[in-house]
Amino acid sequence: MAIMDAAIGTLQQGFLDPAQIESSRAVMGLDRQLVDDGTYFAAELDGEIVGCGGWSRRATLYGGDHSAGLREPRLLDPASEAARVRAMYTDPAFARRGIGRALLAHCEAQARKEGFASCELMGTRSGEPLYEVAGYAVIERIEDDRGGAPVPLARMRKAL
Repeated sequence: MAIMDAAIGTLQQGFLDPAQIESSRAVMGLDRQLVDDGTYFAAELDGEIVGCGGWSRRATLYGGDHSAGLREPRLLDPASEAARVRAMYTDPAFARRGIGRALLAHCEAQARKEGFASCELMGTRSGEPLYEVAGYAVIERIEDDRGGAPVPLARMRKAL
């Protein structure tokens, strides 16, 4: 959880103002359903956890355990729906070293093994460049103001 907190507070600087960063905490964070499902992973470097992220076969697109109104635990149909990439965070001290890309590739490979032909995610402004380089395209832009200030987010999709 410390990595998530640091990533939210640090990596969004320059993309969001302080009120938006604080507001984003209401809709970001860990969804323990991913842990229970065995689809959440940690990246380790020299014995230190430097990133985390997961994917889901459930309909919830984004949000943590505490995010009101965002939970949809229904199982997705791999034949017609996209797997969800969820809760991707890198320790700011290790940002831009390929950790996020490695986690993302691992999640995509796992989703592909379960028969999913595509993945969707809800990207932050700071995450969009990583996802675009990885082949994701914006399919919808929204603002989520559940935490107070409106936080711009991009729903993105990639064919596997």
